[in-house]
Amino acid sequence: MERTLSMPVRRVLVMAAVMALASSLLAWLPLAVRSIPAVRGADTCQLASANGDIQHVIHIQFDNTHLRRDNPNVPSDLEQMPHLLDFIRNNGTMLTNDHTVLISHTATGILSTLTGVYPDRMGQPVSNSFRYFTPSGTSRTGVSFAYWTAPLFDPAGPAGQTDFTPEMINENGKIAPAPWVPYTRAGCNFGAVATANTILENTAIDIPTVFGAGSDEAAEVAANPGQAFADFVGIGIHCAQASTICDAASHGRPDALPDEPGGYANFNGLFGAKYVNPVIKPSAPMTDLDGNVIQDAAGHVGFPGFDGMEATVSLSWVAQMQEAGIPVTYAYISDAHDGHGTSGNIHFAYGPGEAGYVQQLHDYDVAFQKFFERLAADGINKSNTLFVFTVDEGDHFAGDAPTPAGCDGVTTTCNYDRVGEINADLRRMIRTQFEDTTAFSVHSDDAPTVYVNGNPGQTDPAVRKLERESAQLSWTNPYTGQVESGITQALADPVEEKILHMVTADPFRTPTFTLFADPDWFFFGTGGGPCLTQAACAFIPARTNQSFAWNHGDIQDEIASTWVGYVGPGVRHLGSSDVWTDHTDVRPTMLSLLGLVDDYRPDGRVVFEILDDAVVPASLRTDRATLTRLAQVYKQITATFGDFDMTTLRVSTTALASSSPNDQTYLHLSDKLATIGAKRDAVALQMSTMLTAAAFGGQPINHAQASGLIGKGEGLLDQAHELAAGN
Repeated sequence: MERTLSMPVRRVLVMAAVMALASSLLAWLPLAVRSIPAVRGADTCQLASANGDIQHVIHIQFDNTHLRRDNPNVPSDLEQMPHLLDFIRNNGTMLTNDHTVLISHTATGILSTLTGVYPDRMGQPVSNSFRYFTPSGTSRTGVSFAYWTAPLFDPAGPAGQTDFTPEMINENGKIAPAPWVPYTRAGCNFGAVATANTILENTAIDIPTVFGAGSDEAAEVAANPGQAFADFVGIGIHCAQASTICDAASHGRPDALPDEPGGYANFNGLFGAKYVNPVIKPSAPMTDLDGNVIQDAAGHVGFPGFDGMEATVSLSWVAQMQEAGIPVTYAYISDAHDGHGTSGNIHFAYGPGEAGYVQQLHDYDVAFQKFFERLAADGINKSNTLFVFTVDEGDHFAGDAPTPAGCDGVTTTCNYDRVGEINADLRRMIRTQFEDTTAFSVHSDDAPTVYVNGNPGQTDPAVRKLERESAQLSWTNPYTGQVESGITQALADPVEEKILHMVTADPFRTPTFTLFADPDWFFFGTGGGPCLTQAACAFIPARTNQSFAWNHGDIQDEIASTWVGYVGPGVRHLGSSDVWTDHTDVRPTMLSLLGLVDDYRPDGRVVFEILDDAVVPASLRTDRATLTRLAQVYKQITATFGDFDMTTLRVSTTALASSSPNDQTYLHLSDKLATIGAKRDAVALQMSTMLTAAAFGGQPINHAQASGLIGKGEGLLDQAHELAAGN
């Protein structure tokens, strides 16, 4: 899992940094020989699916795994995993026109899928880390990955921290509702396997949050941080009230959700492999699907780190949990396009069709074959299980063309000379090209967010100057040797960031502006002086065991476009469908199939087009033509990568790049964007309320009201296009 902190530190390096900080702060076995403990939870689970057939839920979210081909000659990731791809297409529906949200990274992609809301309602639009302003106007780093109820995770420690708002902050400034709640309230134990923020993500802030600063677990962190990470991070169970799996004898802890709508009392959870593994597999150490004891690169038995969650590891935990009476399991699988070495201790970026990449995809395919066979032997299959498979975001590969020309990776191995993102120092480039010494910080990314010191307003002359300069940025591209003048492809300040769902209830997290770049580039910012040479500030790093070549976070279609596969009772056998969806639609679609309901309104909508009529509420079958059009227009005006947001982003780019007298162009367009954005929010809320009431409240849509909203939505799209065309 690639979780960016700052250049060159990324998610793969978080484990070591956090363990050091924490220390300073304080087989697959044959079915016949498996030991399956008697655990309450499966028998008390009351999933109210319309046909009563769903008894298990398995949700798998990959990191950076592609349905589309990155090279037209090389089969895609899923094409090289036929056991998974065929399982979806032969038994359910593959949505091929799904989309991530902004900023399109692991945290934001997973958390929007888990919650069914856009980042402005769950707190993590800039990920996998972000910056926040301090009262003095400087900015500090926050990390997107922390346990659900933790305060903002500042890895530098609490001594200088100024923002203690919830890590997962909703639109009301409270802790966002947790994704396991509908399941546990229905009596279902919820197993979490490396799934963002549903488990402990670190030992620095999450141990005090869940166990307490004076706990035995905190003492272990101080004494043996490596083993503590393996013991407590990455694996968890959120228990139903009726379950004994999380009792005191098993080291269960209160599953506290103080801000949960409707209250959430007397629920417990198990946190960490140290406590989960003995419950789900008491007879022997936890092994992967190949029978290897799961441990990290240093030999610590337990959680191997997020980049160590390859398919054979993650799927083994899912199967073991299901067999132990945990009927709902959510899991994460690390990407296949990077070689992670033993238990995720390296990060070697492969190119499409390279031998290591192809081998890793083959290993993933074999793991899914074993997984499905093992589940089938347990009686867990498409007839009684809702399977959902998806991915956090897409990627852009940065590297030379492969040799030999036309290689496909499978029969002819692809080889690469240079592989890697162009690492670029935005602060020094601006200083060199424009002699602008304005102090600002950069959240490193292909889509870098800029935080100008002093936290000035959007019309401040220094801010406007930086935005114009960013629009004009040009530099020598080390891949081509030519000066590239179109590095910046889009710009957004807080007006457009709000339209893009990037403005949260914590104003200190809002960037001064966001730059969406050419996807070959990865920006960071240092405090150095001017660049003495072009290569000093924009270069391709040497290819090492800590290299990166798959860029995301940005707005290009290859990054924005994703996929979702549904299999199980109530899912139509369509093979593939090109219905336009995004990540927020996964949760309401799942809950509708399961007969469950959230305690908040989702931003997503039920994708009823892929569901059997027999399981769709009558209120979603009435006036289907109008309902379908309402849903389609709703997504295009509210989704981050929908028509409205992407069109207004073009307007925003024009506005921020403009240099008219008295900045009249910027002021005019900014006012227009604020006005049309507010209108969009009002119409989208009405549409969402109507769609949610039909899906979960049994209220058929009112044809006249729905038609009126469709007209308003289409009118907003027309206004956005007119605004873009006029500028």
